[in-house]
This record gives sequence, C-alpha cells and structure tokens, in this order.
Amino acid sequence: MWGGMLFESSSEIVLVLVGLGVVVCAIVFYRIWKISSVTPEERERRRRAALVAHGKMGDATLTDLLGDFLFYSYDVRGVEYTASQDLSMLKEYLPPDFDAFVGAVSVRYDPKIPANSIVVAEAWSGLRSYSKANEAKARKPAAQDPQPVEEKARKAAPQHPL
Repeated sequence: MWGGMLFESSSEIVLVLVGLGVVVCAIVFYRIWKISSVTPEERERRRRAALVAHGKMGDATLTDLLGDFLFYSYDVRGVEYTASQDLSMLKEYLPPDFDAFVGAVSVRYDPKIPANSIVVAEAWSGLRSYSKANEAKARKPAAQDPQPVEEKARKAAPQHPL
C-alpha cells in the first residue's frame, strides 16, 4: 500500500472482482437449490402450520365449495379479502358432510400479510360446528362425571322375572 495504492495493477482489481462475483453467484445458486429442494406440498404444509402457530384469528364467510376448493371472504381492518383454499391434501381432516358448512367460519391469517389465510389445517379447523363436535368427542370423561340419567334409571329399576 505504498503511495496510496492498494493494488499495484488493474489486473489485480479484475481478479478480486471476479472472485467476489464467483462467491456471490455460489451463494445465490445454493439458496435457490435449497428452496427448490422443498416440494410445493411441503411448502404449503409449512405455510398452514405457521398460520396455525402464529396467525391471527377472525371471522369469515364461506361462500362456495367447488370440487376441492373452498372460497371464503373476511375483513381485516376495514379491508375485505376474498380467498380460496385447496383442500385436496386435507380430505382426511374434513367432516363427511362438508357441503353443509356454507356460512360462518373462522379464518387464520398473517397479520403482516392479511391475504395469506386458511380455514382448515392439519391441527386446526375453522369450521365452527365441526370443531365443536370434534372437541366433544375428544374430551375424555372424568372420574367425577355423573352417569347419564337413563343409565342410572336402568340400574336402579328392579328386574322382576315374568
């Protein structure tokens, strides 16, 4: 670095710039390769999981069901969003009478990007009557739960031979 010069010739400058360009290109190609190695189905599953974990919940109106697609609309801070969700990967999480659910549902959306939303995921369902029915089935009776009245009446009634 004598005389204020960092490089002695322009060929050294070109070599340094080419080296930096190769490193930047290698990093960009590596990132593209990493992103493309995730399948679209896995990327969608991750999006749904992130919305279930960190999404904000709101009210929506289920407007239509066409094949495997669910169409719904919802408001966020005065802006109305209309969205759809492909349910082809979620059929096992849907109720058998799914066509009866047109109407009010819950939606999970990203507060930073409200257009990013879901109604159904693997670990959550915005179908209100279906999610309440599933919770009732999943609830295990506690030891102190009283027996149903009919069962008590059957046990208390004496059995008389005819």
